[in-house]
Amino acid sequence: MTDWTWEYKGYEPTEERLRESLCTLGNGYFATRGALPECVADDVHYPGTYVAGCYNRLTSRVAGRSVENEDMVNVPNWLPLRFRPHGGAWLTPDTAEVLEHALVLHPSCGVLERHTRYVLPGGGTLAVRQLRLVHMADPHLAALRTEFTAEGHTGELEVEAALDGGVSNAGVARYRDLDGHHLTHVHTGTFDTDTVWLRCRTRTSDIRVGMACRLDCEAPVAVRHTRPRTVQCVRLALTPGEPVTIDKIVALHTSRDQAISDPLFAAVARVERAPGFDALLASHRTAWAQLWRRADLEVPGEAGRILRLHMFHVLQTLSPHTADLDVGVPARGLHGEAYRGHVFWDELFVLPYLDLHFPETARALLRYRHRRLEQACTAARAASRRGAMYPWQSGSDGREETQQLHLNPRSGRWLPDRSHRQYHVGSAIAYNVLRYCEASDDAEFLHTKGAEMLLQIARFWADAATWDAGLARHRIKGVMGPDEYHDAYPDATEAGLDDNAYTNVTAAWVLARTLEVLRTLPEPRRRELGERTGLDEGELDRWEEVSRTLYVPFHEGVISQFHGYGDLAELDWSGYRARYGDIRRLDRILEAEGDTVNRYRASKQADVLMLGYLFSPPALKNLFARLGVQLNDDLWRRTVDHYLHRTSHGSTLSGLVHGWVLARDRRAEAWEFVQEALRGDIADVQGGTTGEGIHLGAMAGTLDLVQRGLTGLEIRDGALCLDPVPLPELSSYGFSLRIDGLWGVRLRLRHGRLEITVPPSDADPIDVRLPGREVRVQPGETVQLALPD
Repeated sequence: MTDWTWEYKGYEPTEERLRESLCTLGNGYFATRGALPECVADDVHYPGTYVAGCYNRLTSRVAGRSVENEDMVNVPNWLPLRFRPHGGAWLTPDTAEVLEHALVLHPSCGVLERHTRYVLPGGGTLAVRQLRLVHMADPHLAALRTEFTAEGHTGELEVEAALDGGVSNAGVARYRDLDGHHLTHVHTGTFDTDTVWLRCRTRTSDIRVGMACRLDCEAPVAVRHTRPRTVQCVRLALTPGEPVTIDKIVALHTSRDQAISDPLFAAVARVERAPGFDALLASHRTAWAQLWRRADLEVPGEAGRILRLHMFHVLQTLSPHTADLDVGVPARGLHGEAYRGHVFWDELFVLPYLDLHFPETARALLRYRHRRLEQACTAARAASRRGAMYPWQSGSDGREETQQLHLNPRSGRWLPDRSHRQYHVGSAIAYNVLRYCEASDDAEFLHTKGAEMLLQIARFWADAATWDAGLARHRIKGVMGPDEYHDAYPDATEAGLDDNAYTNVTAAWVLARTLEVLRTLPEPRRRELGERTGLDEGELDRWEEVSRTLYVPFHEGVISQFHGYGDLAELDWSGYRARYGDIRRLDRILEAEGDTVNRYRASKQADVLMLGYLFSPPALKNLFARLGVQLNDDLWRRTVDHYLHRTSHGSTLSGLVHGWVLARDRRAEAWEFVQEALRGDIADVQGGTTGEGIHLGAMAGTLDLVQRGLTGLEIRDGALCLDPVPLPELSSYGFSLRIDGLWGVRLRLRHGRLEITVPPSDADPIDVRLPGREVRVQPGETVQLALPD
């Protein structure tokens, strides 16, 4: 590992899935896992290519039930390129002797480099060097250059390059009882002597896929069509010490693309006019250089290297190309099939970073939610609620995609999945709408699509709240919090919990902020919105009341995770750690023992502490005060302590949230959790999950930790508000951001000083607010401010 490269040396079959995920290349439109081109999908390798927003729905028979699932589709594999000495066996690291092997990922330019030296059966060696890219300038292109050099060997090398339509979704072991065959009507053909094509469609969503491949080499190319594959065959003459090269240029289109008539025609035409590999590489590097300038982050040491890798994967999943697509934030990126490519609440951790660098991408991701507002309103009506009830898991059309059953791989049992009760996803969407509009000053979006979403989400919360005369409070019952371990009360026959603190407090915030937005809308727009939605002053009065009277439960002097949490049993944490070691997935361990985590004060991720992640200390105190609760420092500290000792960190987001919260209060403890968040995927701390796809929310969250968490950065009333809390291990760093139309505003924290540079322009100055002082920074000016200890 260097500042700008990640290198994996040696061939380790047990590490292949992890390396393939972390070496995925993408451009926001599609991505391809870092599998070796000569290897097929098996228990070691899993080549996969995923197009953003390309889903298909299938029904499977599992545990005596028919269950329907929608998956992000593994589209035809463009990678295959295998080779062998004439008449010999195909060479792979699993079947031939390997002298050297290395994968080198170059995040600076989005290139995956591969070096392998095979021992040839008749003597001598074959050195293979490959460069791979998924083009960042033209999102429909990918390319693979392969260079062969013989050492101590003369003869012919047979090479086969293929497009393979015989793929399925089989990348997650616990899904393998489910039908994963999403492609049908696979056809192949030849366009020219050096170009072949493949077309197919998804089985139920009827998305047509067109793929074309051009092979550039000096030897004649023969073609063989063996559906579902098309194969181009070449024989290369090997002379010791003299490299020979084959370039594979591929184009990919689907029927979801804009400005095309047919995806196959578009793919063939694009690959035919594509330049050679060297020119593609040059324009690809330029596009990445432009992205890095906009996403500039300067953090020293190992933390900086990891953060750059995280940024690389965020930008591969959600690039400026995403602004033209109808897609959401896939929780596991475009890197694998875990969570079936679904969209959860992870945008809550992703969009705040994008808001300040790529606001056009953030806006597009919010428009994905707005297009599905009608479906969310339909779901609410089906549940006898008003407003919008957004699904916990979303895919193509906005209906609830949460699985009906999930497999506990420890016990082998299929269990009911109740996580669709996480209605707090609506609050996450509202949070992102408001944060985006504050950061971008996008009044047009706030007054139209943003206001519509806020209104319907607030309406849902107000309608979901019921009055409890005994408590003299409104309550929200039958939900599930972000913790996810608890989905029912012990021995209850009905699912759901009452008064989850995170859900209730964020619902109160949504109601209060939506009231503010509606009251500041231009009068014509407010009238239009009211006429379209049937909004009246009586309903607004109810919102006001509910926003001040939602119930916040307590036990033993701390905020309860939900009503009744204090009645649960304490878990023998030390005993379980002694027996199992890693207890991150405590829920699976207990279920396999015939027990349930619903009986215990145990959290996968402490959702009460999420409140400290979303809101600054002053904002959180004001929010609790609105609810009639005095939240002082001592109460918050006790609450943090309580959950700190009862959380298994079964989510990669847990360490991020704990690090963020503790950085403001107990810096010495914060770094341990920050490290956990940084290493979540590179060290696969969840035990095999990264091989199924990276954790996009955790990766983006670490970037936002540096950008907003440690700086206390907020945009309020057009001003840049800062309240830095540098950790000893992260006390010197810098980054650029885009605020109020100004590009390249730079902040640097170093040795107890904050430096702010505003690039020259004809824009207005930026107001910068720190605790107890305020400065105005003119375009072209640099200001340095001393920070308190």
